Amino acid sequence: MARPLGILAYRAATAALSPVAPMILRRRKRQGKEHRDRAGERLGYANAPRAPGKLVWVHGASNGESLAALPLIEELTSRGVNVLMTSGTVTSAELMQARLPKGAVHQFVPIDTPSATRRFLAYWKPDAGLFVDSDLWPNLILGAQALGTKLALVNARMSQRSYESWRWAKKTARTMLAAFDVCLAQDDEIAARFRMLGAPDVRVVGSLKEDAPPLPYDPSKLAELRAAIGARPVLLAAQTHPGEDETILPAHDALRRTHSDLLTIIVPRHTTRGADIAMLCDVRKAARRSSGEAIDPDTAVYIADTMGELGLFYRLAPIAFVGGTLVPVGGHNPLEPARLRCGVMAGPHTFNSVSAYAAIFAAQGLGLVQSSTDIAALAARVFDDPSMRTSLGEAAARGAEALGGAVDKTLAVVDSFLGIHARA
Repeated sequence: MARPLGILAYRAATAALSPVAPMILRRRKRQGKEHRDRAGERLGYANAPRAPGKLVWVHGASNGESLAALPLIEELTSRGVNVLMTSGTVTSAELMQARLPKGAVHQFVPIDTPSATRRFLAYWKPDAGLFVDSDLWPNLILGAQALGTKLALVNARMSQRSYESWRWAKKTARTMLAAFDVCLAQDDEIAARFRMLGAPDVRVVGSLKEDAPPLPYDPSKLAELRAAIGARPVLLAAQTHPGEDETILPAHDALRRTHSDLLTIIVPRHTTRGADIAMLCDVRKAARRSSGEAIDPDTAVYIADTMGELGLFYRLAPIAFVGGTLVPVGGHNPLEPARLRCGVMAGPHTFNSVSAYAAIFAAQGLGLVQSSTDIAALAARVFDDPSMRTSLGEAAARGAEALGGAVDKTLAVVDSFLGIHARA
């Protein structure tokens, strides 16, 4: 079948860029955006052996998608299936190197040029490819389809804004989505968007994030933080974005008027923002975790600008503000605090995880905040009522437990791809 003009133009443009790709990667490496020793993987050169037998390729663009895929990967490897995990960011690679189970290997996804993707696919020859809540790369996806790889778009989501953009390129969208044997959408609204854009087989299975295990933590580090904090009340703002810290800090100031020993912990979504947040703190005494600065009795704001430690901080606070919700990012995973019996509050922009936020807020009976005043008022209620601190965490956990099942439904699709009989 003839490719749409948009696909042909894209392929020609990326082919023309292939000769300068190594130079672009070298510049990105100097900027810290590429791994210093693994740039070859971005050009499709493998840095690990391909295990014999069936191979399932799981791709997640960055941290969130990669972590969402972990329960699925763990289940596949426990059944003896070899897994290739790809992602595109240095931080996601570091996370996966630390957390992938035996039987799974990580590689950087190749840049989407015809030569790099051809080289990658020719070496790995995946039997099945699972794209987790991911961007659609034409050369990579259509190349895998041509190779005969069975493809699924899993944990699939599409915002209204993305849908409106794709509507202007319906033929391209239809061609890309037709490459997937199945599209496993997170909810009915998302599924409708994929169907209207031409995805041939769309099923609603929920979110993989709803089946993720509790975030890990280092017990010795948790004990150290608890000793440093003592009985001080803790306001936690997790996964914050620019524009949200400017709301959290006034909430901190308001709470300090009635809770003079308050400690506010800010965990930025991007660790590189630690210095910027410290500047925002101005006269408030701040300490940065990435610099090895400890919490002392005079510390007002602790900036946790390190990777992979959210499991510590959600275990320290009775309630957390979850970022990406006061700005139109769509909200980060509220199930992570809820599973650890940490209450959840968030702003109105929760379109990335609508069902999860709805379930948790319904169980808690509260949680939506619009301003620093709202955040301070809700936090004060929790600080002042010991029974509420307990009941709120338990309610959040109940809300999280009401969701789930996406991993098993996705595994059934993988079974069908690999010719394995479905599990009883």
